[in-house]
Amino acid sequence: MVMMKESCINMYNIFDITFREMNVNQLAVWFFIYSFFGWAMECIVIRKQLGYWENRGFAKLPFCVIYGFGVFIAFHIFAPIEGDYPALYIAGAICATIFEYMTARLMQKLFGEVWWNYDHLRFNYKGIICLQSTLGWGVLAVLIFSVFNKMVERVVFSMDMRVTTVLSIVLVISYVVDFSYHFTKRIANKKMESVVAQVSSAGSLQRFFHR
Repeated sequence: MVMMKESCINMYNIFDITFREMNVNQLAVWFFIYSFFGWAMECIVIRKQLGYWENRGFAKLPFCVIYGFGVFIAFHIFAPIEGDYPALYIAGAICATIFEYMTARLMQKLFGEVWWNYDHLRFNYKGIICLQSTLGWGVLAVLIFSVFNKMVERVVFSMDMRVTTVLSIVLVISYVVDFSYHFTKRIANKKMESVVAQVSSAGSLQRFFHR
């Protein structure tokens, strides 16, 4: 019976330690913690700017995975300067702004829109990046490396491995299903809008030539 339990646990941990002494299941939980806090931060910022609450996630679940990916990438890139906070601030501000810009361009290509707008702020570029957010990214980078990640890792490592395994599977499957559904729906809506626009344009041309 004991051997069977160990086999089950090992089956879920087929990958060895992959990142900051976390196995793949712990890494998934770590990733979604950052994705959740990124979502919460954006919702609070938008609430302050617009005066009402707005779901800032791509889908229905309360996650902005761009933050999970962003922090994951940052811990790889900034490893050599992890304890040098001035350098970390500058690197975080620059790299996060580049990441934000690239994400915006990708969203424009896929969906024809970007889900944030800095036009109301000074020193912005096409509404997708701005000086204020760049300075904020630097502060956030320092806070994550100096304080926040220690707390996140403490939570992840304190969890029972079986709980972590089940939670990671539930989170990944739930988000993939949620994301896939809404991604497909947005692409379908975009195609439909394009068809409607073409039909409307053709109708306008017909009315013009039949005058």
